[in-house]
Amino acid sequence: MTATHAIRAQFRGTIGKFALDAGFTAPAKGVTALFGPSGCGKTTVLRCIAGLLRINGVCEIDGEVWQDQNGAFLPTHKRPLGYVFQEASLFQHLSVRRNLLFGAPRHDSSGTKGAIVFDEVVELLGITRLLDRSPRNLSGGERQRVAIGRALLSQPKLLLMDEPLSALDRATKNEILPFLERLRDHLNLPVVYITHDIAEVERLADQMVLMEKGHVIGAGPLEDLQSDPSLPLATARDAAVSFEGVVQASEEAYGLVTLKLRGGVLTAPAPPAPVGERRRIRVIASDVSLTREAPGRSSILNVLPARIVSMKPLDTNEVVVVVALGSDGTGARLLSRMMRKSWGELGLAEGMSVYAQVKAVALAPGRGELG
Repeated sequence: MTATHAIRAQFRGTIGKFALDAGFTAPAKGVTALFGPSGCGKTTVLRCIAGLLRINGVCEIDGEVWQDQNGAFLPTHKRPLGYVFQEASLFQHLSVRRNLLFGAPRHDSSGTKGAIVFDEVVELLGITRLLDRSPRNLSGGERQRVAIGRALLSQPKLLLMDEPLSALDRATKNEILPFLERLRDHLNLPVVYITHDIAEVERLADQMVLMEKGHVIGAGPLEDLQSDPSLPLATARDAAVSFEGVVQASEEAYGLVTLKLRGGVLTAPAPPAPVGERRRIRVIASDVSLTREAPGRSSILNVLPARIVSMKPLDTNEVVVVVALGSDGTGARLLSRMMRKSWGELGLAEGMSVYAQVKAVALAPGRGELG
């Protein structure tokens, strides 16, 4: 990853009684999620990237220096960024259309290479029918979509999103998430996204920065951090691994699709999807069991050759096992949560070839499923 294609952030300082010493490097594309419990420093890092808070550090975005150790510091109004807060904060006296255009450059950027176009944003966010309304007549989810559109139309080189769904109920969150997936898939714009909801990370993020008490304890591709037993994600009760698969076939009669991934194929319940479409897969650790021999016919459709990478005891009863798919163990990694007794009675060991039986596979909604 070169500096011209990366987000590099490193900040160290004390704000009141809070000490921050956190840094990460991530690709300047896709969604990078800052994840961790409330009070761990996520918003502080985001405010430092935005230039709203100045402490010692470095901030480089796709080759542009916004802050360095030699004293260089670009003020916020000169940083080409969009910022979406928890609350939409729309101008109540302006229509949705005028709210959207409020932060847009005064010159016409529609013909500029790479420019984010009004009609495209409106379509991606599903707010065409709202353009002439007052913000007073919008739902919470609609207001937040307008706020996201306003940030995008400022033509940023980086979009910062500080828990944009936290003020919404679960149903409204689920309504907005597909629109955020659309933006991720269609706009060539890096996003740094703060949340403490792992479900949002699993749906949206390509990269993750895991924070705890003002420090970064892990950074990298989402799949890598989820399957790392040295990090708290892998040992959580709801531990899961998310990764990308490519549609190979659809069995419409059974409501199933088959997806190719590194080291094997998985069958999952889903409406028919175009061959070649990329879909995000989520497999929960408690839905994966291991066997040393190829099982006979059963109700479990997904049985894949794998190799045990590591095992970590969770307590006196359970262990979490990391397996890599494929007979050579070079494919995607899954977690299996099992009883410690099962591990011992099966005589399992690191490096051993096994079969992973996946009882359930969840897919994020496909691109064609959003009306």
